[in-house]
This record gives sequence, structure tokens and C-alpha cells, in this order.
Amino acid sequence: MTVNPVAVVASAQGLGKHVTGPSGTLTILEGLDLQVQAGEAVAILGASGSGKSTLLGLLAGLDSASCGEVWLCGQQLRGLNEDGRAELRAGRVGFVFQSFQLLPTLTALENVLLPLELTGNEDAASRADEALERVGLTPRAGHYPRQLSGGEQQRVAIARAYAPRPAVLFADEPTGNLDEATGEHIIDLLLDLRAESGAALVLVTHDARLAERCDRRLRMHDGALEAMA
Repeated sequence: MTVNPVAVVASAQGLGKHVTGPSGTLTILEGLDLQVQAGEAVAILGASGSGKSTLLGLLAGLDSASCGEVWLCGQQLRGLNEDGRAELRAGRVGFVFQSFQLLPTLTALENVLLPLELTGNEDAASRADEALERVGLTPRAGHYPRQLSGGEQQRVAIARAYAPRPAVLFADEPTGNLDEATGEHIIDLLLDLRAESGAALVLVTHDARLAERCDRRLRMHDGALEAMA
């Protein structure tokens, strides 16, 4: 399989994930193929436990596949150790999680600043300020996660993900812990920032409103992906 690193930011071929438990080997993913083009938004839907989050982790290099190949930002993940995968992700890959994953001992601004500082970004402070302003949270910059609402915490997480200007952003149920009105605002923010930045967006969601606004919708079924109308 030939991957054009300019046109394709994440791809998988023959991807499989098997885990061994008390009752034997469990197949979570099997023979899965996927290509994510630069700048596109892809929604992955499916029943709970169908392997959606596992797929996201494999594409992002957070987990290792049992078989098959994964390419991220033009580089094959096979052969890279954990440090090598982390180095590849740095500045190129962003994440937004259902549970926000903010560091509780850091303020909103410090949470956004952290990944920029870790990659040695020369204009880290201005980028962090700009990202927090873009999500409308400049007045809350000095607040800690416990002092923010769920929607505000997710907006900080989105600012943190987009501040390094990644090539691809992975989002796992980004509206799952939010009420409908707040979730709608987060949907708008995610897709607006995706359009502004040109980053690809790959998200796992049960939210039909969010899925419908993506370029492609795929359903996970029996460890494989099926295109949806």
C-alpha cells in the first residue's frame, strides 16, 4: 500500500486487534482498512464495545495492533517504540476526550500551554492565549478545571488540542458528558476550528447531530467499518 503523506494523514490496512482473556482470544478488530485525507472530517459510529475507541487509539499510536499496518502523518508506526510514537505525535496530533483529561493542578491557560512547551514551540505563550481566546475562555484563563463547568473544560481541551496546529485531531465522544445545548456549542466549535485550521478530524460519537455534519460517516460492525449514506 502506497501512502501519500501530503494527502493522507492517517491510514490502516488489514488492521487487527486481539486480546486474550479467561475465555480465550477476543477479536476486537479484524482486517480493517481506512484512509483519512488531509482536512476531512470522519465520524465513526457503532454500538458500545464495538471497537471504536480501540481503533482511535491504534490510529493515533496510543496502542499497538495485533496485525496489519498503520501510517500516521506519512510514517509507518510498526517498528516505533512508545517514545518514537510520542515523538511522531508531538505537534502533529491532537486529542479531545469525553472525560476532558485536563491536569487538575494546572490552570486553563497552563493546560493549553503544556503541549506547546513540551514541543519547544517558540511562540507557545501567544499561541496558548490565542487558542483560549478562540474558544471564548480568556476570562477563565486562571481557573483550575474544578472551577470550570463541563462545557468549559471541554473548550479548554479543544483549545489545547488545536493550539499546536496539528495535522489531525482524534476525538472520542467529545459531547458524551455534556447536555444537549452545551454539546451543540462544542460541535460548532470543533467543526469551525477544523475548517479554520485545515486539520483532519476523526471522531467517535453516538451524537447523530455531530456525525451528520462530517464529510464521511462510517459504522463499526463486527470489527470492520461500513460506509453510511
